Amino acid sequence: MSGSLGRVAAALLRWGRGAGGGLRGPGVRAESSGGSGSSEQLDALVKKDRVVVFLKGTPEQPQCGFSNAVVQILRLHGVRDYAAYNVLDDPQLRQGIKNYSNWPTIPQVYLNGEFVGGCDILLQMHQNGDLVEELKKLGIRSALLDEKKDQDSK
Repeated sequence: MSGSLGRVAAALLRWGRGAGGGLRGPGVRAESSGGSGSSEQLDALVKKDRVVVFLKGTPEQPQCGFSNAVVQILRLHGVRDYAAYNVLDDPQLRQGIKNYSNWPTIPQVYLNGEFVGGCDILLQMHQNGDLVEELKKLGIRSALLDEKKDQDSK
């Protein structure tokens, strides 16, 4: 990770730990993969919801810093309606999703059935404003737009 990317990730992680309360908001679903490992099953999972995350742990209890950072980024943007699959519960899912996306690491984020990337990509998109635009395409208004509007009116 580059220096500034690492600092932002570290700040997000600190923010997430100090935020208090659970991370599960309305609509966040920790899903069971049902033993999915085949390409057809994974294709169905990533297309089932507008936002899908494969992570280590759950949104309430991520089991690695990168998974936590992804959950926190989504939370910052007010994304509350997404499916989350814990790859630690299912070794077939863990390897299968890596093969499906041709991406070697977890977490993995999918928007509207399309693979976006992992923590580093989502963090970059958050930093440069692309995530706001991608969410808008899905009909999701980023909470950061409301925050900016509030700051502008002061």
